[in-house]
Amino acid sequence: MSGEPFEDSRRLTGANLYFDGTGAALETAPGLVFDAAALQRWRDNIARVRKALAWPDGALFVREHASGASLAFEAPADQLYIAAEANEWALFSALGMRASDAPVDEDGESPRPHVAHFDDEDALRQLRALADAEAKPAMAALVEAARAHGVPAHADDEALSIGEGEAAHAWPLDALPAIDAVPWTRLRAIPKAVVTGSNGKTTTVRLLAAMLRAHGLRAGYSSTDGLFIDGERVEAGDYSGPVGARTVLRDPRVQAAVLETARGGLLRRGLVANDARVAVVTNVSADHFGEYGVHTLDDIAAVKLVVAKSLAADGLLVLNADDPLLVRHAAATGKSMIGWFALALDDALARGALACGVREGRLVLSLDGSEHDLGAIAGMPLTLGGSARYNIANIAAASLAASALGIAPATVAAVLARFGASHADNPGRLQRWTLGNVEVLLDYAHNPDGLRGLLQVAEGLRGNGRLALLLGHAGNRLEDDFRALAAVAAEAQPDRVWLKDIGGDYLRGRASGEVAAILFGALRAAGMEAAALPVCLDEAQAAREALQWARPGDLLVLPIHEPERRDAVVALLDRLQAEGWRAGQRLPED
Repeated sequence: MSGEPFEDSRRLTGANLYFDGTGAALETAPGLVFDAAALQRWRDNIARVRKALAWPDGALFVREHASGASLAFEAPADQLYIAAEANEWALFSALGMRASDAPVDEDGESPRPHVAHFDDEDALRQLRALADAEAKPAMAALVEAARAHGVPAHADDEALSIGEGEAAHAWPLDALPAIDAVPWTRLRAIPKAVVTGSNGKTTTVRLLAAMLRAHGLRAGYSSTDGLFIDGERVEAGDYSGPVGARTVLRDPRVQAAVLETARGGLLRRGLVANDARVAVVTNVSADHFGEYGVHTLDDIAAVKLVVAKSLAADGLLVLNADDPLLVRHAAATGKSMIGWFALALDDALARGALACGVREGRLVLSLDGSEHDLGAIAGMPLTLGGSARYNIANIAAASLAASALGIAPATVAAVLARFGASHADNPGRLQRWTLGNVEVLLDYAHNPDGLRGLLQVAEGLRGNGRLALLLGHAGNRLEDDFRALAAVAAEAQPDRVWLKDIGGDYLRGRASGEVAAILFGALRAAGMEAAALPVCLDEAQAAREALQWARPGDLLVLPIHEPERRDAVVALLDRLQAEGWRAGQRLPED
């Protein structure tokens, strides 16, 4: 084999899929011949690194999978860059390989050679020197002191914060205080919820934040749509990883936090929170196969359930009783405090006394035998009269999580009775417009299960008119994922499908139009005519074309993902509704 023997190498800055501490992980390159003897040499090399660098023993993890292996080990939190390089050297050396020549940058200069350029003894000497240079003993001492005080500490490459939200203080790493100078009595944790899942994360996060605000707390939340403090967006973009979580937990306005935690951040870096009151896993579905050694639904379930490691000792893990994968994997978390939600309350109660679900058309929260009626499902705006089954599940999950945050059932019920009535409550998620006699649904629907749920809602609204759909996908998926999405679309028998890009960062290495071409081929193979599959790569323009195509009685389903394009479409739809636009009329200019 030529080239590097790994395709990804990374720091793990918090509890992760492999162990509960910090460390480094890499993914071996596809096709790498890596037998048991080489694996033992890698283990021996990590032991040599730890001895040479005076690092303590810790977890050593090997996970073999369909495309190679994940190799990970625990290392000190203040020396993770060198831990990643040490991991790479350990693999090179185990295979009897040397690193390729250091590349020349645009200025014609070569960076420092990788330690795997040298023989083992020289490599270990260099690692020792590099680790000494990277080490931050003052930071490590402060983190240890915070642990002794029972106060959370969060570090990154630039700052260390102790405490959280309104009870936090942050210092630049080059200006850290003495331990005795830290105002320990003013620093503490704030109530936290961590939310993950394949679908429904953002809706559940927004619901919980609204419940916390109704409870009287200034809530901050991080999500795929940005950072929000007390209902106001302070940063746009995808903040569902560690950067978003730390930013919210450092904001002095925040009294309680809800942290959306996506698969990518869990695998790339690990968790930020380590004493959450509640962690929620909404569901598990097929998505992101092939990345970081994730190839099966069981793999995805294991990744999502990493959030259980964020819980305080008495924290609550909230799981979906209708998801057989979560039911099967729940015991592996080792958590005894598990709350279950389901569409039917009895299905949740079959799993435990902490439960939430529907009984006779009403949402019921059961807390150790005490039942609380949260209202009629059909009267909750997020359910669209009870037709949006996936939002019923999200509502049940949020209600159960709210109980762990100390929010009274009456407060939860009041929020559920109004949340979703305004488009501002849950932008980009199951928004509905009636434009004369044309129905429009706008949603995120970013994977086959999400699209299936959206189209089931559409089927309940569809009369005798035609159905139009926008269809696209992020580029960092397998072609099989695109075809699976197209199959779900074809099952709904749409009359027209606009094929689009998800622009900006969502292209993720693919050429513009590449995903649309694959979707076109899959839909043609499913029997759709080419004339019914226009290609319009810009999401906002595709939505305009669908509106221009519409005639009375039609239903338009618009999954739109790029935030700027979504905002433009929402603004257009709001304007059309306000102006009384009807099918066949001209659209206003941009």
